[in-house]
Amino acid sequence: MVFVRETGLERGELAAALRQSLSGKTLQKVLILPPDYTRLYSGAGIITAQYYSMLTAMGCEVDVMPALGTHEPMTRQECEAFFLGVVPFEKLIVHNWRTDVVKLGEVPAAFVSEVSEGLVNTPIDVEVNRHIVDPSYDLILSVGQVVPHEVVGMANYSKNIFVGCGGSSMINSSHMLGAFYGLERIMGKDFSPVRRVFDYAQEHYLSDLPLIYVLTVTTNEGDKTNIHGLFIGDKRELFEQAVALSQKLNLNYVDKPLQKVVVYLDEREFKSTWLGNKAVYRTRMAIANGGELIILAPGVRKFGEDDANDRLIRKYGYVGRKKVLELTEANDDLKENLSVAAHLIHGSSDDRFSITYCTQALSGDEVRKANFNYMPYAEAVRRYDPTVLKDGYNTLADGEEIYYISNPALGLWDVKR
Repeated sequence: MVFVRETGLERGELAAALRQSLSGKTLQKVLILPPDYTRLYSGAGIITAQYYSMLTAMGCEVDVMPALGTHEPMTRQECEAFFLGVVPFEKLIVHNWRTDVVKLGEVPAAFVSEVSEGLVNTPIDVEVNRHIVDPSYDLILSVGQVVPHEVVGMANYSKNIFVGCGGSSMINSSHMLGAFYGLERIMGKDFSPVRRVFDYAQEHYLSDLPLIYVLTVTTNEGDKTNIHGLFIGDKRELFEQAVALSQKLNLNYVDKPLQKVVVYLDEREFKSTWLGNKAVYRTRMAIANGGELIILAPGVRKFGEDDANDRLIRKYGYVGRKKVLELTEANDDLKENLSVAAHLIHGSSDDRFSITYCTQALSGDEVRKANFNYMPYAEAVRRYDPTVLKDGYNTLADGEEIYYISNPALGLWDVKR
């Protein structure tokens, strides 16, 4: 089922599409897997709320398990805001990526080596949250947004299962596989090495599950989310159609490399550099050598979403690809947490351009120890006022030209080739 509207689906159209996807099904117990609050503009909140209302009205028992991956659990306030007050906070199942998983099998080393061009030569365990293989569910609805992504190329589809609801082995291995292969070779593209690993795992280990994907392609205007495409089904072809639409709507091209980029991180969505570094990797292909990235981060208060990851990021810092690989080879704590090593690579410019974090809750010493430049948030917004700046090119009062991005989560920026 495919529903596309250039201006965005109206709420009634969305409800009709979701109702149609349930037509003819006899259901007693359903599991919904939406993203968490860090995907604020995915449209998944309203979709989950509408499904929850429809299914409970049918007499169904409905469980909701946000696909947290390594993120911290949603708060009651986030649950109420994201799911429009429809899904009770008490109904949320918290996914623990370290402990609450079962192993379904593995992706063979030979396959991983083939798709990675020999860069990675070890098998990857396929682990998912135990609820996903619970036979009492008549239907599993995996809800999420297709958008450019730094690890897999284009987010969602089976990534929602294998990372969002996956275990430490798959999360660590897939992140490092993407980092080894190279961000610039992956972002905005389908059929990356990581995606092909997920495809293998989907085909071999999920094909017998009652699993349906509900994929969105969105843009935003302020707090308004426009759902331009809705793709519902279990076939990869639907994901490919969503990828094509996202590539049309979420890839942004500039005529020449940008000298100064200013990115704003909504404090409701970005509370860590783990998430906030979208400002780095979604813009890196558009920033000139010797350029500057200013990140306005009023809500960033830590580095990792997970306490253990936070400690490792503070310990090693965003020191560049070459140094991170050396540190990983020499230190067991990074070897055992490859997603952190990959994240440290993703969040560095490799000294090609400078990165300045402008924070309130993180101190200047903390930011600088992580290998970023620092500017107090209050000082930064006096010059780069997000209430005044418009997305794209801006000329400041003193004549300086900057490129402003109000939401890095919904795009990827590159130079026209």
